[in-house]
Amino acid sequence: MHETEQNRYSRQIKLPQVGVEGQTRLLNSHALIIGMGGLGSPVALYLASAGVGRLTISDFDRVDESNLQRQIIHRQAMIGEPKAASAQQAIAQLNPQCRVEVVDYALDGKDLIEAVAAADVVVDCTDNFPSRFDLNDACLQAGTPLVSGAAIRWEGQITTFDPRDPVSPCYRCLYPDTGVEGATCAMEGVIAPIVGVIGTMQALETLNVLLKTGVGLVGSVLMFDGIAMEWQSIHLKRNEDCPACQQRPDYPTRG
Repeated sequence: MHETEQNRYSRQIKLPQVGVEGQTRLLNSHALIIGMGGLGSPVALYLASAGVGRLTISDFDRVDESNLQRQIIHRQAMIGEPKAASAQQAIAQLNPQCRVEVVDYALDGKDLIEAVAAADVVVDCTDNFPSRFDLNDACLQAGTPLVSGAAIRWEGQITTFDPRDPVSPCYRCLYPDTGVEGATCAMEGVIAPIVGVIGTMQALETLNVLLKTGVGLVGSVLMFDGIAMEWQSIHLKRNEDCPACQQRPDYPTRG
């Protein structure tokens, strides 16, 4: 690790759970972030600032004025520009040492599976159920941990699915109905900081996964009520009859 890197990340290196070895692990890690909206904004900024060496950011949408109320990675001058490119510029200004790969089209099929397999962790910052189910299937196929977040109105939730853990549930254990149609922020509205709260927690949980600090939120769903200012945790057991994860392959060992 270079002297400049030791200085930049010195406050993290002081932590016994990180140290030089852990920071080096982060610098050599690759996170795939799907969605550069309200959740993806703090996720990308915090992972880049914490020293995750490689980020692949995926979003096919363009910056709209209505996004700026909560999507803090974008700026007024970027209205009309692709969100992925806008986010890349912001990350470069924050930490030019972070390698950012932009995917400005919808990842699906073989492209999605390959992108998921190439990452050490996937962070789901999407806003619709079909995308979440596709991500879940790809992570199950590749054996890649998935940090999932959602936020709407004044509430949000976060959990982690790790297919390498035989007792870990998957997204379909939580939401078994793939035909469900969820509400969106455009339909229901959202208070600005709620996506920041959940997105920041996703970034923290992603660092836990990369640093292997513990089980984290595998098997738990953490829910936040922004009006009551209360957190609630519920235990989520794996569904042995889940059609998505009942027969998992033997995954190769990752570093």
